[in-house]
Amino acid sequence: MTTWLFLGGAILTEVTATLSLKRALDHPAFYSVVVLGYLSAFVLLSLTLRQGLGVGVAYGVWAACGVGLTAVGSRLFFGEPLTGVMVGGFTLIAAGVLLVELGSAH
Repeated sequence: MTTWLFLGGAILTEVTATLSLKRALDHPAFYSVVVLGYLSAFVLLSLTLRQGLGVGVAYGVWAACGVGLTAVGSRLFFGEPLTGVMVGGFTLIAAGVLLVELGSAH
C-alpha cells in the first residue's frame, strides 16, 4: 500500500509542478512551486522504486496518470481543450500501461 501512496504522491506533485509551470509564465513566484514539485516528484518516485515496484510499471503509471491529470487540470484551470480524441488517447495509454503491468507479472 505504501508503494502506491508514494507513486500517487509522485504523480500529484509532478502534475502540480507542470500546471504551475504554465502559471509561472505570468507569475514568476510560481517557479518555486515548479522546482519543489518536480523535486518532490522524483524523491517520491525513488521511494516507490525502493519499495520494489518495477521501474517500467512505476514510470508507465506515473506518465499515464500525469498526462491525463495534466490535461484535465489544464482544462479546469486554463480553459484548454479536452476533446474526445484526447480522451481516446488517454484510454490507449492506460491500456498500454495495463499490458506492461500484466507482462511484468510473468
